Amino acid sequence: MSIAPAVTKTVSIDRPVAEVYAFLADPANWSRWAVVNIQSIEPTTEPDWWPMSTPAGPAKLRLRAEAELGILDHDYVDDTASWRVPARVVPNGDGAEFMMTFYQPPGFTLEFFRDQINLVDTELATLKKILETSPSGNEE
Repeated sequence: MSIAPAVTKTVSIDRPVAEVYAFLADPANWSRWAVVNIQSIEPTTEPDWWPMSTPAGPAKLRLRAEAELGILDHDYVDDTASWRVPARVVPNGDGAEFMMTFYQPPGFTLEFFRDQINLVDTELATLKKILETSPSGNEE
């Protein structure tokens, strides 16, 4: 049995946990903050999967959300790989912590995996800025 390399990324957000969760639980918002990995995303008649454009080509996103527990696990599928990313929004005082754990997918070299994970810092900084500068997460 082997264990895949894993990295957990976290960002503190000075907004109520319910507001952070609501923003992240709507896949339509993901292209606003996941700016490195998602170029566009749109709903379809298939309610669970959201097609999206990524730098690597077309892909699909599915959220496995559970508001009561702050769960925002999501599945990612493209033509070359698929994986699940465990994600949580938890209270931190009057604000929230958003965290995601990434496991190295089969077929990714460790160096490529680490390079991709480092890009997530840009996305989390974008998420923080959006939610802390706009009460609803909507641009004004």
